[in-house]
Amino acid sequence: MARALFIIDVQNDFTEGGALGVEGGAAVAAGISHHLAENPGRYDEVFASRDWHDAAGDNGGHFATDASPDFVTTWPVHCVADTRGAEYHPQLDTTPVTVHVRKGQGVPAYSIFEGTTDAGETVPEALAARDVTEVDVVGIATDYCVLASAKDAVGAGLRVRVLTDLVAGVAPESSAAALAALEQLGVEVRAS
Repeated sequence: MARALFIIDVQNDFTEGGALGVEGGAAVAAGISHHLAENPGRYDEVFASRDWHDAAGDNGGHFATDASPDFVTTWPVHCVADTRGAEYHPQLDTTPVTVHVRKGQGVPAYSIFEGTTDAGETVPEALAARDVTEVDVVGIATDYCVLASAKDAVGAGLRVRVLTDLVAGVAPESSAAALAALEQLGVEVRAS
């Protein structure tokens, strides 16, 4: 029985100044680093996901290439593989990360469960191999990728908590709605 931390998409393009920058993103990066430093041994595993989109094409319709983005299913170009925008935010200390996950290579992907590890495992395979039964979820954005990842974690039978002081969302209303929806699914929503 192991506990993991899911760090969702704390990348340059999702923080202030990035292609899809979220207000408070840099503070979340710093806050996660502080949380890990203040709680050594709290997590048996630390998973960190990144959008890692292809440079060519529209990534399965994810990038708005022929029209303006609708910011629901189509987005400006962001987190292109091997660019500065796709890298982890510099205030996120990745030293404790034990499992790196890349998602969205050529297709839309919101949940960490849609990615693969650097070793080529699916996230369910990686969780099972490490006997993970509970996860804390932090990162960006509350109302999109954090929401999708926490929902999929519940669907995978894990005990799930979202740490509200270590997430940042696109908009206050949709972020509040996301957290309320997760509570309805049995997710514990609380500060770290």
